[in-house]
Amino acid sequence: MEITGKIKQIGETKEYGSNGFQKRELVLTTEEQYPQHLLVEFVQDKCSLLNSFAVGQRIKVGINLRGREWQSPQGEIKYFNSIQGWRVDAVEDVPTPPPAAPPFETMPETDKEAPDDLPF
Repeated sequence: MEITGKIKQIGETKEYGSNGFQKRELVLTTEEQYPQHLLVEFVQDKCSLLNSFAVGQRIKVGINLRGREWQSPQGEIKYFNSIQGWRVDAVEDVPTPPPAAPPFETMPETDKEAPDDLPF
């Protein structure tokens, strides 16, 4: 899957635990009638993919949707979702040229010697 939008925020790479797990978060604002602010997580070696991008830049992100089940100590089951990024590409802002004007059509020449038959 892919999502396209503008970068709203790029987080710093954070390490969790002693096993060297790394995570970096990106907030992407979609460009649709009702823009959405989506949190996309990049983990491990994918964290460095964000190094060459800046806030405000348009990008296309390859994503995977992740879901997991969690059971509380009281036995209640909850479900959590996350969006995990695995590829980032810049999207060029290509200006759209204005629409071309229709070709100018000339009126056919009238016979100047023909009588004017208008009533006024």
